[in-house]
Amino acid sequence: MKVCWVLLLGLLSSLVMAVEPGERLAPWTLLDQFEQSYTLDDQLQVLLVARDMEGAELVKAALQGKPKGYLEQRHALFLADISRMPGPIASLFAVPAMRDYSYRVLLDRQARVAPRYPAEAATVLWLDLRAGRLLAQRSFTDASALAAALEQAAP
Repeated sequence: MKVCWVLLLGLLSSLVMAVEPGERLAPWTLLDQFEQSYTLDDQLQVLLVARDMEGAELVKAALQGKPKGYLEQRHALFLADISRMPGPIASLFAVPAMRDYSYRVLLDRQARVAPRYPAEAATVLWLDLRAGRLLAQRSFTDASALAAALEQAAP
């Protein structure tokens, strides 16, 4: 019975933290794969969120062959929740491999930010933002659909 209550409270707390259309996103700062900090600002128009490795692989496939700065030209960034990845794996293998990517990856190592944006497993959550407020959100499970949406995003 206690387990049921814990799960219910966990679900309710995640719903309370979820941002709704029209709301301003709470400010946050994360480091990327190069240990460079980024603080959420009003210039960001698209935030891509992956809560697991499958979601991150969708972003990687959608951006394959794109030039460096492709996301930034579209006022977009990618946030990856790597909190469930064992620390040594992240430090020794995953993050160094990300340094070869042509795009910036904001790393949520302690799940401080990504849980605010409820992305399903094996998906990429796309948040449309204007002046720091959420306009709309959608999910992608297909890399080609994500790539097409990014192409349509205004550079």
